[in-house]
Amino acid sequence: MTFALHGIPVSKGIAIGRAVLISRAALEVSHYLIEPGKEDAEAQKLLDAFDQVRLELDQLRLGLPKDAPQEMAAFLDVHGMILADPALAEKPLKLIRTQRLNAAWALTTELNDLLEQFAEIEDAYLKERGNDIRQVAERVLKALNSRQKDAVEDPEFIAPTDLGTDAIIVAHDIAPHDMLRFKDHLFTGFVTDLGGKTSHTAIVARSMEIPAVVGVRHASEMIRHGDWLVIDGEHGVVVVSPDEQLLSEYRLLQTQAIEETRKLQLLKHSRTTTADDVAIELFANIELPDDATQAVELGAVGVGLFRSEFLFMDRHQALPDEEQQYQEYRRVVDLMHGLPVNIRTIDVGADKALGAGTDLSQTGTSPLGLRAIRWSLTEPEIFLTQLRAILRASAHGQARIMIPMLAHAKEIDETLRLIEKAKSQLHQRGQAFNPNIQVGAMIEIPAAALVLPLFINRFDFLSIGTNDLIQYTLAIDRADHAVAHLYDPLHPAILNLLYSIISQAKRANIPIAVCGEMAGDPTLTKLLLGLGLTDFSMHFSQLLLVKREILKADVGLLKSLMPAVLAAIEPEAQSQALERLLT
Repeated sequence: MTFALHGIPVSKGIAIGRAVLISRAALEVSHYLIEPGKEDAEAQKLLDAFDQVRLELDQLRLGLPKDAPQEMAAFLDVHGMILADPALAEKPLKLIRTQRLNAAWALTTELNDLLEQFAEIEDAYLKERGNDIRQVAERVLKALNSRQKDAVEDPEFIAPTDLGTDAIIVAHDIAPHDMLRFKDHLFTGFVTDLGGKTSHTAIVARSMEIPAVVGVRHASEMIRHGDWLVIDGEHGVVVVSPDEQLLSEYRLLQTQAIEETRKLQLLKHSRTTTADDVAIELFANIELPDDATQAVELGAVGVGLFRSEFLFMDRHQALPDEEQQYQEYRRVVDLMHGLPVNIRTIDVGADKALGAGTDLSQTGTSPLGLRAIRWSLTEPEIFLTQLRAILRASAHGQARIMIPMLAHAKEIDETLRLIEKAKSQLHQRGQAFNPNIQVGAMIEIPAAALVLPLFINRFDFLSIGTNDLIQYTLAIDRADHAVAHLYDPLHPAILNLLYSIISQAKRANIPIAVCGEMAGDPTLTKLLLGLGLTDFSMHFSQLLLVKREILKADVGLLKSLMPAVLAAIEPEAQSQALERLLT
């Protein structure tokens, strides 16, 4: 019987193949009390299992093939850090010694407590880190079981060659170490019960350019091994047991998608100009230093947003020191080969927290609370450490400083004062940096947009963070599902605010970009061009899609249609005006 399942689309394309079910990693754990006097021996079993997994991860790291996705090494490093955190074993060891729980029971008790805490986190990226802890703990459980059952290999792993056709992995979740073996087989897609846009499966699938749909609840229970599947990575649909007519239709779509991807690749290094010869610059948003490689390959002319807070998250020990940060920033600068790199200073708070192992993991939990530059200014030594690291990286290329969430003149002045102090400290040390490093500000608070001359007079460049600008203008917490449907980038107030910001910056001859999600949405490219935008910054996977829209656009015509769009405040009138603009 044909039926469809729906999930989160994370990697585009059409995949057709038979299901290969990977057994769920969760293990059946025996619960029993150990005999009095054997607590230390049971505790040693747990410690030995940790050592075994640590060795396994080290071997996997050393054995990474040269063509493995760069994200894979990062994932293994994160799992190694989790494993090295003494806090993970501390409570289970206590349960063994005080309550005489067997090692597996003690570990799963702690795991369940941790997963409950992560389940309450609203931020999708941070919620996914709970899966990292679960996967590490389950690997330790497997090590415990292997010592008891003398069985190390994972059960039910079936290569696609067993099916005689291209295959699609179906799993409850996929750990990064499992991805290594998938790399050597002809898997054409992934479907998982768990996951989000920042899950391991999503990131690796995108890096391997393999269609994937995650967060398909109960998929691993409803799909049988060997079922024919179709993955529609564009719309997040998984079709199970499609009939011949559906298969034919999807094969046609698959052929068209492959041809479209091939054509898009031809655009990589062509000039980015509109049909009426207006030059446009496309920058990349990155989260990890190695993302810069793909950004360059896809034709980005720089990094418009390097989210530096990702270097501070998932920390189970101290925050990265100046040298560690400097090496990471320099790596990005080197990979960009002289192109500009806008490094946004740490943006934590609200739904983005520092690692639980740090002394400073508590920041504001409200989107209106202590976050971004507000937090940095309350921790000047941490802020100065980051500023020095960025400044040192600027000696090797076009590293630039970008400050998030500014609203007040006093915040601006204090930020610029600390930048000068960081320069003075490096000068006293005799360490090289670019004394004329460019400093920019993000415009993501309505107050900043309404006093834009204040920013124009003090900064070298500006970048509009549309995600937060929309959130704050419409008074919507975008992490609150109850009001998420009200988050509307096409609200007349948003469009008029964007037009005002871009127009003022253009008149003052100060560079301005959009680095929020709007910039990477090809359906909104013509709208942003009509508003006067010439600098776009987006996730590198969207670069060529947006570029294709730019090449077809006539900016002169779009600008002539914009007054009607901006004047329309009634839904019907706006819909008609947008239809004329976007078609």
